[in-house]
Amino acid sequence: MGFEEYNGAMFGPNWKASERKHGYVIDRDVKIPMPDGTLLSADIWRPQTDESCPAILSFHCYHQSGQTAPMKPAPHSGVNLLGSASERTNGSLEAGDPTFFARRGYTHVVCNARGTGKSEGEWHFSGTQEQRDVVEVIEWIAAQSWCNGEVGMFGISYLAWTQLFVAPLNPPHLKTIFCPWGTTDIYRDLVYRGGMFAYKWPIGWSRTSLTYSNCRPFNYSKAKMGEEAYKAAIAQLLLDEDIKAVPELVAILKDPESGMNPFIVDLALHSLYDEYWQERTVDYSKIRIPAYIGGDWAAYGIHLAAAFRSWENLDVPKKMVVGPPIYLDRPLGQLQHEAVRWFDHWMKGIDTGIMAESPVRAFVMNTDQWKHGSDWPFPETKFTPFYLHENAMLSEHEHWPYEGSDSFEDSPWMRTSITYASPSLVEETEVVGPISLKIYAATTDTDINWIVSLLEIDQSGNERILTKGWLKGSHRELDMEKSSPWEPVHKHSHPVPLTAGEIYQFDIKLVPTGNLFRAGSKIGLKISCADAQPKTPLERIGAGTLTRTAVSRITVFRNEEYPSYLLLPITKGNILGTYFSGGARV
Repeated sequence: MGFEEYNGAMFGPNWKASERKHGYVIDRDVKIPMPDGTLLSADIWRPQTDESCPAILSFHCYHQSGQTAPMKPAPHSGVNLLGSASERTNGSLEAGDPTFFARRGYTHVVCNARGTGKSEGEWHFSGTQEQRDVVEVIEWIAAQSWCNGEVGMFGISYLAWTQLFVAPLNPPHLKTIFCPWGTTDIYRDLVYRGGMFAYKWPIGWSRTSLTYSNCRPFNYSKAKMGEEAYKAAIAQLLLDEDIKAVPELVAILKDPESGMNPFIVDLALHSLYDEYWQERTVDYSKIRIPAYIGGDWAAYGIHLAAAFRSWENLDVPKKMVVGPPIYLDRPLGQLQHEAVRWFDHWMKGIDTGIMAESPVRAFVMNTDQWKHGSDWPFPETKFTPFYLHENAMLSEHEHWPYEGSDSFEDSPWMRTSITYASPSLVEETEVVGPISLKIYAATTDTDINWIVSLLEIDQSGNERILTKGWLKGSHRELDMEKSSPWEPVHKHSHPVPLTAGEIYQFDIKLVPTGNLFRAGSKIGLKISCADAQPKTPLERIGAGTLTRTAVSRITVFRNEEYPSYLLLPITKGNILGTYFSGGARV
């Protein structure tokens, strides 16, 4: 191939991909009919060709023209969770560049969900109505003269989790999904992490992203309960001391049917994992098509956990990529060459070589390099317990006789915490994979909001949050069929209050991470009951938890009888382990 023949294709010694060879035409505000007569609005980019082509669907609830406007990619500006609607961010621009796909022989359909943009009806937040609508759109696309019957889906975040919710319905013409940066269990991944209401996210998302989409939310709870029971349930929420301490939530609950408030009220009324959330959880057992999944290390509060859940449960051809702790550019600027290779393989029958490459690729922080493997967790993973010791020490050494406990206080006036740290590392130690904390504790209250953070502490004592875990103490019941030592899964269906002064075992899942702890640094574990002040937009998304107003004193036990420990996935180093003596070199 000469240079003049390159024509916009990515290629390598053993693979190729569709070339940029088509012009394109755009059809705006195309109406797609649903069975009940509702019309959805879509913008469509088609290659200029007489041949029918495969199609790609991006389905979203956001500002339609903004999704595909010809803007230069910029850093994700995050979400000001306490901001006003005037403080617009670019976070919702997630459909990709349709001209890129059209030039390479794919029609790209970018469609607004029911109840958003120019689409008619009311918005059903990722529920069964929206899922059925996506199936109808896929089958409508396949029936058009410009489509050859092959349909895939593309997009991240909302556009990714929509793909994963629709795939189990098995639309006849849906051939594959490209859905990294998704969410597959909205209760556990996003809204009620560990059973605790992350209320700031839906408020901020509504104000900064959905306001501009002309979003008209369906009132799920009112329709399900009836008006009288709906009002009674809201009145009960308004008696909750923790909610009463948040003026924003109180204002929304007192005006539940204005603007985006029905959406937020729905979330508040469904604090347990019930039918509302079951509709918004992926049923992997029914997925039959190939899937491309992934996330990034900083998205532990929204997308990251879903990537690994998908890897574990998808029994289909799949690939996973986990990137550095930086959100993708907005409008979405990355992954499109990779997506074309994926779609070429599964919808055009082109051997692009993509399936011959490592199925799992994970960026390792502090190395600026990628780790490749055949499975997740990586086959070389050595799960190693680091015990909580006296003098705030974290070590692989088991407890000595008569070690004791540590206490801290939590109240609206004093949010304290405990931090344990390893000795300074002598060996560079790579930690990549799932993490869990087994902790034995008691409280003077009837509940605990556990918020735990894995820290990297450098030689100057500076701390960096790598990932977090959450658990409401009353939600401690495990789903034993789904749990493993490194990944506890909780039912969140029948909370049982704690008895003051009684010691309980709590198994807390931390979202996986991938980091090289350099020699001289320390591994840290912070245990608290409230979020620290976030430093970055993605830390902010992983915060915003409703705090308790009760005053409590919490005691963490760490001794032979109650051996609290952090289970870490070691993938390199730690051959001799940490040195309890401090490991000073001579």
